Amino acid sequence: MEASIAGTHAAAQPDGAVAAVRRRRQGWPRLDGVSDAVRQLEHAIGRVARFECSVLVTGETGCGKEEVARAIHAAGPRREQPFVAMNCGGLVASIAESQLFGHEKGSFTGAVGTTLGGFRAAHGGVLFLDEIGEMPLEIQPKLLQVLQRWEVVPVGSSEPVPIDVQVIAATNRDLAVEVERGGFREDLFYRLTTVHLVVPPLRARRDDIPRFIEHFSVHFAAQYGRPPWQPRPDVLARLVRHAWPGNVRQLAQMIQRLYVFEDDADLVVEEVLGGGKGPRRAAAAAPPPAAAPAGSPPAEDQGHTFNLREVRRQTVRRALTATEGHFGKAATLLGVCPNTMTKLAAEAYPELAAARQQLRRIKPR
Repeated sequence: MEASIAGTHAAAQPDGAVAAVRRRRQGWPRLDGVSDAVRQLEHAIGRVARFECSVLVTGETGCGKEEVARAIHAAGPRREQPFVAMNCGGLVASIAESQLFGHEKGSFTGAVGTTLGGFRAAHGGVLFLDEIGEMPLEIQPKLLQVLQRWEVVPVGSSEPVPIDVQVIAATNRDLAVEVERGGFREDLFYRLTTVHLVVPPLRARRDDIPRFIEHFSVHFAAQYGRPPWQPRPDVLARLVRHAWPGNVRQLAQMIQRLYVFEDDADLVVEEVLGGGKGPRRAAAAAPPPAAAPAGSPPAEDQGHTFNLREVRRQTVRRALTATEGHFGKAATLLGVCPNTMTKLAAEAYPELAAARQQLRRIKPR
C-alpha cells in the first residue's frame, strides 16, 4: 500500500487521530498551514498512526520530514512510549550494529558497558531512521532481517531479543533510483514502504508562506527581544513567489538572520531572493563613489572592510554573540556543520585558541 500526497483525499470531518495531530502540532511549525497539501498530509498522518505500519517519508531538505514522524508518534497509540531518532548518515560501518542493535559489555575493544542500541531503546514506541538512503550497504541486510523477524541480536550475544517498534524512515533521495543503481537493497526498500508519505515542498504550499513568516518572526522577536519583523507588501509578494530550495528551514534561517543582522535586513532578504547575490546586486545598483581626495584613507579604513578573512571573523563573532556563545545555534545560523563552526570560532577568537593550546601544554603535577 502506497499513499502519497497527490493520492490522498481528506475526509470531510477529521477523525480522532487527525485531531490529535492538530492539537500537538504547535511544536512542529512546518506542519502548520491551510493549503490543501497540508490538509491531505494531516489526514494521511492520522490514518498511518492508527495502523502502526512501517512508513517511508520522503521530501526535499528542510520540508519537515522528522516533524511528520513525530506527528505520527503523537497521533498514534504509541504516543506515551519512546520516540527515538537516529541519523543513518551518522552511522559508522564498523560499529553500526552496536548503534542500532546494542552490544554486551566486553564484546569489543572499548565496550566498557552494555548498550541498548536504537531498536531496543525505542521498544514499545517509534524508531525514526532519518537519511535512510545514507545507511551503509553492508548494514542493510541486517536491518532487513530485523524488520522480518522483529528481533535483534546485540553484538557479543547469541540470544535474540524480541522488539516491538514502529519504524519510520525518511530520506530526501529517490530510493527507487538508488535501487536501480545498486546503492540500496530492493527488498529493504519494499519492506520500508508499506506506506509512503511525500511531504510537499514549500513552493507547493505558497498560501502557507505568510503564516510561516509571521510564526518565525514572532518566535525570533521573543528570543532576541526585538519587535516582530513585518515585510512590506511588495517584499511579501516576492517571498511568496520565491522557489525556496531549502524549504521551511531556509525561510526560518532567513528570518533569524534578519534579527542578527538587523542593520542590513534588506540585504539579507535580497541575498535569499537573489540566489545569494543580493549584496552584489545592491552594490551594482549604487552610484559609483566619487573620487577620494588625495591622501584620504581607503574605503576599508572608513568603517568597512573588504578583506574576506576579516568579514568572516566579524560575521562569526556576531553569530556567537547573537546565540550567547552557543556553538550549535551559531552553526545553524551560519549554515555550517559543528566541526566547521569550531574552526571558525578558533579563527574569530585566536586569543581563546591560544589559551587552550597553552593549557594543553601544562602537565599535571
